Amino acid sequence: MLRAATAADFPFVRALAGRPENAPFITDEDEAALARYLEDPTTRLLIWEVSGKPAGYALFCTLGDPSGGVELRRLALDVTGGGQGQRFIRALLDHAFGPLGAARVWLDASGENPRAMQTYTRAGFTLEGRLRQHWYRPALGRVVDLMLYGMLRAEWESLEPVPARA
Repeated sequence: MLRAATAADFPFVRALAGRPENAPFITDEDEAALARYLEDPTTRLLIWEVSGKPAGYALFCTLGDPSGGVELRRLALDVTGGGQGQRFIRALLDHAFGPLGAARVWLDASGENPRAMQTYTRAGFTLEGRLRQHWYRPALGRVVDLMLYGMLRAEWESLEPVPARA
């Protein structure tokens, strides 16, 4: 289940962003930056709950853009594996194309994050481009390629259901 984040969720969000396996790929923002997302009508910071407990978070941006494009800027799971990523992404897509009214959802991934790239492709996203040596990652100390993925509403509508247990 997805729900709006509150300030009480900031420690959870920051803990996920700060994990060693996530730090090269996710920007860890302080509480003031996270609070701005709660106030900004063009963003939605969401918590994904499983069995009533936080299991992941996501940040949607560019809501209300005249193009209908919505950016899925940030997402992270507490526990990965077992199809959890596919269920999480499907919940995010359903929210973006449903309540948020997106015509298109896009996201990016580090060219050095094969797990994310595989997950996005498996979820039905199309690789739309590669920005070579584009994104400086302090945790890595170097610039990496940025991979751009997108999905149109019609593509979302044609997706097969995600099994409850993968």
